[in-house]
Amino acid sequence: MCGRYAATANPDELTLEFEVDDDRSTEPTRSVLVNPQSPPPGTPDTNMAPTKQAPVVLTRSPRGEAEAEPTRQLRLLTWGLVPSWSKDPKAGVRMINARAESVLEKPAYAKAAARRRCLVPARGWYEWQVSPTATDTKGKPLKQPFFTARDDGASCAFAGLYEFWRDPAVADKDDPAAWLTTFTIITTEAEPGLDRIHDRQPLVLDHADWEAWLDPRLNDLAHVATLLEPRDPGRFTAYPVSRAVSSNRSNGPQLLDPLPESELRGVVDPMTGEIIGSAS
Repeated sequence: MCGRYAATANPDELTLEFEVDDDRSTEPTRSVLVNPQSPPPGTPDTNMAPTKQAPVVLTRSPRGEAEAEPTRQLRLLTWGLVPSWSKDPKAGVRMINARAESVLEKPAYAKAAARRRCLVPARGWYEWQVSPTATDTKGKPLKQPFFTARDDGASCAFAGLYEFWRDPAVADKDDPAAWLTTFTIITTEAEPGLDRIHDRQPLVLDHADWEAWLDPRLNDLAHVATLLEPRDPGRFTAYPVSRAVSSNRSNGPQLLDPLPESELRGVVDPMTGEIIGSAS
């Protein structure tokens, strides 16, 4: 699964890199958080966690102009998909990821997969490797966080889906509080090497696939299925980082710093399979 990632770019940078026509990241939106988001939505966040609002790229026609040419937009959406038919937004906490192998069949995702696809920009993602040799003070296997990013330095474009949920308690449909817009990140089997960290990884789309993935008029599920297929391995680099990222209160660029080898205990090198650091 993908449960944390780094979103380090600001809206201006994302607008350029993802060829956005319309930056709507400053529009008022509904949040599910009780306390203010930290860092604020739309600013660099090196520890993006579920229920936070994150920048997402999608393509839609202007409101009230269904026949108009769709435009590529940058919006802030809440991580954790809430289907339109949900009774309340709590469902989103359980739906932060969707499996590429079943996303076209499951009722919670199928309609969004046909018409509401998006890209989730990220510097890279975190995953926790279970040590085969080292244990903590309670005798449980140590979990070492890794950070994975594109080897070419470009942003990752996670394949995602988004949904609109209407709150029946808000009478005015034009009130921003009446709508909660949410997203999920699609995952696939981890490629060789990365599977030594975790058996799943986000589905990262290359630039050549962006237009087709984002086009809401492309609703041929057979074609969508081809975009969900695993990519060739070798696009990513991964390295251990501080366990501080395990707390959703931690943030800042230091979370992306490689952890010195002297601080590793029973960590499996993703590329070689070698165990680094003693078990004690």
